[in-house]
Amino acid sequence: MSQPLTVKPAPALRALYFRLAAMGGMIPEAPIRFAMRLAVAAVFFNSGLLKVNSWELTLLLFRDEYMLPVLPTVLAAQMATAMELAVPPFLAAGLLTRLATLPLLGMVAVIQTFVYPQAWPEHLLWASILLFVLARGPGAWSLDRLFGIDR
Repeated sequence: MSQPLTVKPAPALRALYFRLAAMGGMIPEAPIRFAMRLAVAAVFFNSGLLKVNSWELTLLLFRDEYMLPVLPTVLAAQMATAMELAVPPFLAAGLLTRLATLPLLGMVAVIQTFVYPQAWPEHLLWASILLFVLARGPGAWSLDRLFGIDR
């Protein structure tokens, strides 16, 4: 039986890799978690603003393009708009953060399943961030931490 082929990087490349890894480990987590929360919150909040600013177009989109099963068009549009405007500020501020991820994860699932299944890379990105925040919490730069809601 032959031995498995193992490739060892040159010592200088290996040393550089470990130096970079150590430097990456020095980046504080709080601003990263804050940026993650802010990025996803901005996507959903801006979507809600667009819906409000062109309500007639929103209704047409929900009727002709989104075509959600079960829910009537107007109710679906109202619910989506309300969630997109109400929940992201909580996520951005880090207030009741883990709870705030749930409706947004639900929206991602609906959008992925019924509306734009081909946009899975974007939905995967949003869901990954939301799942990380749900699992690990909002981080030190959050109202949850300030109020002792989340550690």
